Amino acid sequence: MVHNTELRLRPPRNRVDRRAIGWWTLQSSLFALPLPLVFGILYLSIPPARFVFVWLFLATLVPGLLYMGAMPLWRYRVHRWETTEEAVYAASGWLWQRWRVVPLSRIQTVDLLRGPLQQMFGLSGITVTSASSAGAVKIKGLEHAMAAELVEQLTRSTQAVPGDAT
Repeated sequence: MVHNTELRLRPPRNRVDRRAIGWWTLQSSLFALPLPLVFGILYLSIPPARFVFVWLFLATLVPGLLYMGAMPLWRYRVHRWETTEEAVYAASGWLWQRWRVVPLSRIQTVDLLRGPLQQMFGLSGITVTSASSAGAVKIKGLEHAMAAELVEQLTRSTQAVPGDAT
């Protein structure tokens, strides 16, 4: 029987796949670059207003580039995961960091997710849904074969552990 005192909040041991940095950089560029692009087009299209658009371009481009440079690397440093015979451990975030522990006995479902951008990088994510009001635990940025293997392993493990998640 698993005792709750054995399950403590601690940093998980495994990093996500290094390709997650590229995936997060691409995601951040889709957020950070459209507005500077619009201001750049307006700068080129409306010569009398160039003075305004050059400043708007720079005011949106510089923070966007800083975000694109810092966020993926920081997330890579923070994101971790681990599974044991008792629980799934996950750490995620970058500004707001979250550490979660889900006992195997509380797991209800384990799902594999591959969005279009993740597929470009050969990555997947898994979602572990538990009987918790805190919501599902998501581990993103895993190499696809490892994620599929992890889903199978967790499915087998949760079937073998008497659960209280009904």
